[in-house]
This record gives sequence, structure tokens and C-alpha cells, in this order.
Amino acid sequence: MAKLILIRHGESQWNLENRFTGWVDVPLTEKGRREAREAGEKIKHISIDFGYTSVLYRAIETHILALAAAGQLDRVPTYFNKALNERHYGALQGLNKAETAAKFGEEQVKIWRRSYDIPPPADKTDLNPDGYTESLKDTAARAIPYFEREILPKIVSGKNVVISAHGNSLRAIVMRLDNLTKEQVLELNIANGVPIVYDYQGERIVKKEILS
Repeated sequence: MAKLILIRHGESQWNLENRFTGWVDVPLTEKGRREAREAGEKIKHISIDFGYTSVLYRAIETHILALAAAGQLDRVPTYFNKALNERHYGALQGLNKAETAAKFGEEQVKIWRRSYDIPPPADKTDLNPDGYTESLKDTAARAIPYFEREILPKIVSGKNVVISAHGNSLRAIVMRLDNLTKEQVLELNIANGVPIVYDYQGERIVKKEILS
């Protein structure tokens, strides 16, 4: 039986400040570092064969701290790929969520945050010079194929894998694993630093456990 472990990064500085983060690189807070270490303590009984993270530092830092706490940092080969990055929030990146709701209206911001296929505005800003933006559907379109192509075959072959990533990239993967509809995934919240463990027999998931 193989295990897949999903860990959303610990609290970041912009989580604390209630800002849209997206692809902007911000560090973990001290609370976030503690959450990462606690996640590692919760999975130390699992011998991990491979690790995967996004290319954003808050996920990488979480991965390092968790594996160190699990006593496995030096033995786990790790792969970094932007397919696991957080959803890109376009022109909202860096903005305070409450202030954004006051400016554009709570209902509009809720649509940008919680709809499946409507992206935030793509205006060019200092934090988004290319004018890029993504919906959750767009995030799923890169995260799920990467998971199926690069990660799932290792699990099916019997290897234990940990993924350290972000709220929306992990929501996309959980959507695939749990066969959620696009309406159901909008209600899914993944907590910072709380491991989600799937047990596999071959290609079949036989158990899911949240190590809160």
C-alpha cells in the first residue's frame, strides 16, 4: 500500500495580512513555520520516497521544515514545478481582501474568489506586469495533468509521495482524487499545515485521513 500526502503551506505573511498572494513570493510567518514542523511530526511514521513542491518559496520552505521535522530531509529527492503553483490572482495580487471587497463589492470579489471558471481581472500592475490571471479551472488544467503524468505513476508503483503546495492547486488535485463536481470543489477549504493522507492499493484509493 502506498501513501500520497498533501500539505498546504503554513501561514504566509500575506495570509496573515489578508492579501491575495497568487504567484508573488512571500515568506512564512513564525506561525507558518511552526505549522510546517507540526505537519512533519504528524507524518514522521511514513517513510517518504519522493517529494514535490511548487516553485514558490512558501511551499518550498514548508516542505523543507516538514521533512526536517520528520527526520527525512536528507533522503527524499524533491522535484519543483510551477504546475503546482498557487492560482494566479491577476490584478488582485497584493491587494487586501477586505479593501478589495469595499472597492468592487463583496459579491464581485466572491465571484472572483469562488467561481470555478471566472478569473480575476487581468490588468497589468507592478505585481502582475504580464497581465496574467487564472480561474480555478485554469489552475486545475495545469495541476491535474502534472499530477497524473509525473506523480501518480510513482504512487501506483508503491512509492510514498508528499506534495507541498497551495490552497487552490491542492483543491484541484483533491477534486480529481475525490471525484468532486465543480460546485463541490468551491466549498472545499484546505487548512494550512494539515496533512491529508490518501492510501492507495494500485490505482485505487482505499482510505483518506486528515491529520488535524
